[in-house]
Amino acid sequence: MATPTPTANPTNPDWLNKGDNAWQLTAASLVALQSVPGLMILYAGMVQTKWAINSAFMAFYAFAAVLICWVIWAYKAAFGEKMLPFVGRPGPVLIMDEELRQATLPAAAIAANFPLSTMVYFQFVFAAITLVIMAGAFLGRMSFRAWMVFVPLWLTLSYTVGAFSLWGGGFLFQKGVIDYSGGYVIHLSSGTAGFVGAYWIGPRLKTDRENFVPNNTLLMLCGAGILWIGWNGFNGGDPYAASPDAGAAVLNTNICTAMSLLVWTCLDYVFFKKPSVIGAVQGMITGLVAITPAAGVVAGWGAIIIGICSGSIPWISMNIAGKKFKLFEIIDDTLGVFHTHCVAGALGGFLVGIFATAEGCAAFALLTPGGAIEGNGKQVGWQLAGACFIIGWNIVWTSLIMLFIKYVLRIPLRMTEEELMIGDDAIHGESAYTFHDVFAHAPTLHGHDPSRKTHDIEAVPSSSAELEGSDKAGKQS
Repeated sequence: MATPTPTANPTNPDWLNKGDNAWQLTAASLVALQSVPGLMILYAGMVQTKWAINSAFMAFYAFAAVLICWVIWAYKAAFGEKMLPFVGRPGPVLIMDEELRQATLPAAAIAANFPLSTMVYFQFVFAAITLVIMAGAFLGRMSFRAWMVFVPLWLTLSYTVGAFSLWGGGFLFQKGVIDYSGGYVIHLSSGTAGFVGAYWIGPRLKTDRENFVPNNTLLMLCGAGILWIGWNGFNGGDPYAASPDAGAAVLNTNICTAMSLLVWTCLDYVFFKKPSVIGAVQGMITGLVAITPAAGVVAGWGAIIIGICSGSIPWISMNIAGKKFKLFEIIDDTLGVFHTHCVAGALGGFLVGIFATAEGCAAFALLTPGGAIEGNGKQVGWQLAGACFIIGWNIVWTSLIMLFIKYVLRIPLRMTEEELMIGDDAIHGESAYTFHDVFAHAPTLHGHDPSRKTHDIEAVPSSSAELEGSDKAGKQS
């Protein structure tokens, strides 16, 4: 009897490292949890009661919409073959044979020891959380219909460009700009786009801005905790391997975050005489953001310095500059995304140009020999150039997308004045806390009480005081 010819095991190809694959899927799941439920419940707890459902739903919708766009065209635009110096050639990743192959980033000449399907999902959760973060600047007045259109357009025209340019093998990648895990691609872009988008949408009602009190502080803290711990996957997954550098990135992430939270809390204590839990959450977020571009390429002492800076400079930006400059009064950035993500992301990108070590860069397979501490002072210049590109691109394209939605598609960017007064019940027909309905009404269907008529919006008082603060541009949207 002839001996059968041995064939490759399709369940265990030579390139597959099961440990790397398991860690990559775990890291991706941790990042996904940061969006749903992490930021969903952080937003729901941080806003007024009447906006809890809409705020969480904006995050929920973005997560789903980004995934479908991602697998049909956006992944390859961000990580596929080069089409232009700043973007790849778009296309689908829905063929089983392709999904089972080894993951490669062709323009960056990078190969990973896990399948393409794992890479696609890992990169998707980063794209999704970028839109979810941006939503924090629009809460409390953006039309949900406009948001539904904005998400795929911004993903396509802005996110993919930043991702390809810095990670996928584009021109900033080739120049050696360091963005370990998204300080520029995710946080600087979402912070910039959120601020610009908030301008075009217009402000919330004056009463909403003046009475911005979290409806559930413990819920907000729960979301913040998920965000912090989930960041272990956010930064720990970017070496594309369960490597020593992944461990260093996780440790540095937590060191910087803890330091940033403590500095922010101390500043609150010194200047406001009380430690604020909301302030502590902001300090936590700025620490997470600032260490992101640097996590695996700086030493522990570098993480501490970055944490000191991220706990103080964004604090000054939010609590001093944010209250003195007229621009921050005109542009209503609901959750301060500009300060916590744009400022902190740019800060981290600048500091990695100083504190990146030669050992860390080598462990992450970067061609650059390190930052200014290694005698490579020009790295700071390249980091600034990368930041300028991301900021400029997002200012232009976020503005164009908003104007396209408003004037070409004829979709209002802003809710009606009546919806702004009522909130969730008018927009979705649902409320965040409905315990009273259990006793007062018949059983509901999908959150809607069949025994009650549609809300009579005209019956709701509409005093000039409540509507004050809605500018003419917002009304015309």
